[in-house]
Amino acid sequence: MIILAHAMVALVALLHLYFMVLEMYFWDKPLGMRTFKTNPEFAKTSKLLAANQGLYNGFLAAGLIWGLVLGTDDGSIKIFFLLCVVVAGIFGALTVNRRIIYIQALPAAIAIILILLAGTRN
Repeated sequence: MIILAHAMVALVALLHLYFMVLEMYFWDKPLGMRTFKTNPEFAKTSKLLAANQGLYNGFLAAGLIWGLVLGTDDGSIKIFFLLCVVVAGIFGALTVNRRIIYIQALPAAIAIILILLAGTRN
């Protein structure tokens, strides 16, 4: 169970690294505009805001990776950062696009459940 839990945490971390790269480096490029369904004018005017958002996604990924590398904690570091992801996903779903709850919040919630089911051997 712990291997599955760690794999799910790693997946969430990788997703947030991907979000970071999209928002910081590809926001105003065809890949970013296609992914976020924006146009060149909007992408240009919101580029700095997207980069800021990308930086936060990078911090979430860093926290999850830190929890995985540490490996000896009781799971609290991973759970804290996963809860941050869930809250951000819910907020994004309520304010931007409903699909964010499935792309961001749901995988993090599943990872939390798996960590809790695995017990303190996290």
